[in-house]
Amino acid sequence: MCDNYPRLGVALWRETLIDAAIYRDWMLNIGQCEAFGRVAHLVCELVIRLKAVGLTEGDSFKFPVTQANLADAFGISSVHMSRVYGMLAQQGLLKVTRTHVTVLDWDELQEAGDFDPTYLHLERNTPA
Repeated sequence: MCDNYPRLGVALWRETLIDAAIYRDWMLNIGQCEAFGRVAHLVCELVIRLKAVGLTEGDSFKFPVTQANLADAFGISSVHMSRVYGMLAQQGLLKVTRTHVTVLDWDELQEAGDFDPTYLHLERNTPA
């Protein structure tokens, strides 16, 4: 199929490279960042990806994931996850409710998560 449709082959190869770049970034993130930075990085990535497909509401997006689920995903306790959310809110970076996350300071959130969106290979790398 790729021989008959070279553009399809290029698209598939590009997707593979993007997936590999995302995987490398997350492996680095998991191994070298504290929970605060990992959560900030996740939120930054979610904002970029959700904006790309029109699923944000300004600087806010639906996020019906519980703190316990996130804690499990990050390998931390629910109490620690609650502290991380509290620190992000206290520093004026995020507002988190049961169903939504609102980014209050995009630039500072990116810095907190050591986030460089270029690995996502999307045309728009910052929230509008």
